[in-house]
Amino acid sequence: MALLARRVAGSRRRMLADINVVPYIDVMLVLVVILMVSAPFVNPSLVNLPSVGKAARAPDRPLEIVVRADGRVSLREGGRELAADLPGAVGLIKQRQQAQPEAALKTPVVIAADKDVRYEQVMKVMSALQKENIVRVGLAVVPEK
Repeated sequence: MALLARRVAGSRRRMLADINVVPYIDVMLVLVVILMVSAPFVNPSLVNLPSVGKAARAPDRPLEIVVRADGRVSLREGGRELAADLPGAVGLIKQRQQAQPEAALKTPVVIAADKDVRYEQVMKVMSALQKENIVRVGLAVVPEK
């Protein structure tokens, strides 16, 4: 909006150009409130995952590396002990996985550590498995009741 102003000393008129921004601020605040109120009602993009029936193949029985509270490491499969130390366990797992042609079908390995075991011990086991390129490694837990 342009205003005409007169100088007291002279008769020259000059244009004053100023914009009243208060209505624009009000409109912006109303838009922000509308967006804040409507945001919880907008659903994020939903992904419809396919469902499958029963698996054709029975799930694998994992090899279990047991790390006890006193630091001993052993390898078990189905309740029977296969190796009593970490290098022997890693070597046996490596042999079994090399015998299987596809990486997707390789036998899973689960690290079952006592809850009193130091984190460092579990990391040593994971590091030894990673050095040998052993895939499908997980951690065993007990679900909370």
